[in-house]
Amino acid sequence: MATGINRHADAMRLFELARLFLKLGLTAFGGPAAHIAMMEEEVVGRRRWLTREGFLDLMGAVNLIPGPNSTQLGLLIGYTRAGVLGLIISGVLFILPAVIITGVLAWAYVRFGALPNVSPFLSGIKPVVISIILVAVVRMGKTAAKNAQLAAIGIAVAAAALLGANAIVALLLGGVAGVIINAVTIRSNRVISLFTLSIFSVLSGWFLKNVEAYTASAEHGTAAASASLWKLGLFFLKIGSILYGSGYVLTAFIEDGLVRDSGWLTQRQLLDAIAIGQFTPGPVLSTATFVGYVISGVPGAVISTIAIFLPSFVFVLILNPVLPRLKASEMMSAFLGAVNVSAIGLMAAVVVQLSSSTFTDWRAVVIAAGAAVAGWRYKCNAAWLVVAGAGAGWLLQII
Repeated sequence: MATGINRHADAMRLFELARLFLKLGLTAFGGPAAHIAMMEEEVVGRRRWLTREGFLDLMGAVNLIPGPNSTQLGLLIGYTRAGVLGLIISGVLFILPAVIITGVLAWAYVRFGALPNVSPFLSGIKPVVISIILVAVVRMGKTAAKNAQLAAIGIAVAAAALLGANAIVALLLGGVAGVIINAVTIRSNRVISLFTLSIFSVLSGWFLKNVEAYTASAEHGTAAASASLWKLGLFFLKIGSILYGSGYVLTAFIEDGLVRDSGWLTQRQLLDAIAIGQFTPGPVLSTATFVGYVISGVPGAVISTIAIFLPSFVFVLILNPVLPRLKASEMMSAFLGAVNVSAIGLMAAVVVQLSSSTFTDWRAVVIAAGAAVAGWRYKCNAAWLVVAGAGAGWLLQII
């Protein structure tokens, strides 16, 4: 009898995860910071699956490994809630809507040679996204900044990001500052797992980079148009293994590897791929689906998508058993606490950076103010705010 009850409870957890991450996959516009804000609202505020401190611990942990932060956070939430099956369900359903939408747009792009005009809708979505991130920064900042020292670290990291510092470097330095401030003695036996994970990540990236270089040199002299699925998959597998921080860094990798080096993609196609990533929901890395389709059709889209997301699943599976050991270490607890507040600082910097290019007229200001009030005062669901913002943007553009 008890076994039947447990199975029913497990099935309900999986169903709840599936419903939540499918909804997020369909409505999570705006990039990693917005995705994290929406996850925090759903998982902490509405469903109470995690405490805010627990959510911040997961967020701080995924910032330390390569890959798209918001996708990996979703994977870790799924694992925490329902084990390996929960990880797979949350990850697949968060990624799949973006991949399908991007694939359809890639087909239309190849067939008709142009992208649909979605600028009126984006003009309303962008200010809403900024408001969603801002509300999350304030809400999570209250929890993460437990004292004046941590608040100072968060502010310093935000300032460094605005001045052009590398995000992952600023994040790690914030963590180190937290350790120094707390004057904790290093206990190597407690942090060996983190070092093992870091070494594994670095070696994976090194191996893939050198295998790709060997493949390129072995096939030197072939035409640029002879794109093979093997080389395409290896290229995106390498990116998924070494990409730190935001999925937007993907643009630089594609420009370097597929436009300049191989000539498989034109500069115009790259710009159109970036545009696709901007107005589709879900992970920004679904841009790989568009690129893969343009280069090699459906097989290229499938291979590119699997290759770029697969390392995230592997890294999160490695990370999850390490987390309790990290929390048990006084030094690593201080480090993660500082990393958490540093991540909030980076999100605050994103708000400032996006605001400068978004609030160019009164319409954007009105939409953002309305979304901020609805989100903070009335706790409206972020997904509905995005839908309302798209409608408001279209309506205000035509009046």
